[in-house]
Amino acid sequence: MTLIQTGKVQDVSVVLIGRDFWEDLINWKKLVEHGLIGPDDLHLFHYAETAGEAWNIIVAEHQKDAPL
Repeated sequence: MTLIQTGKVQDVSVVLIGRDFWEDLINWKKLVEHGLIGPDDLHLFHYAETAGEAWNIIVAEHQKDAPL
C-alpha cells in the first residue's frame, strides 16, 4: 500500500480478506486521527469475505481503468 500511496505503482488492487479480522487487528480511524495515514488512504483497499468476492473486486477495479 505504501507503493500505491507514493505513486510508485499503479493499477494494483489491494483486497483484505475478512473485514472483521482486519478491523479488529488495525484501528484505521485511529491511524487517521493521529495523522499516520490520510483519510483518502482508506480508499486504497477493499474488503472481501471470499476469494470469489475478491476476484470480482479486482476485475471491477481493472475494468474501470481499461481504455475504451
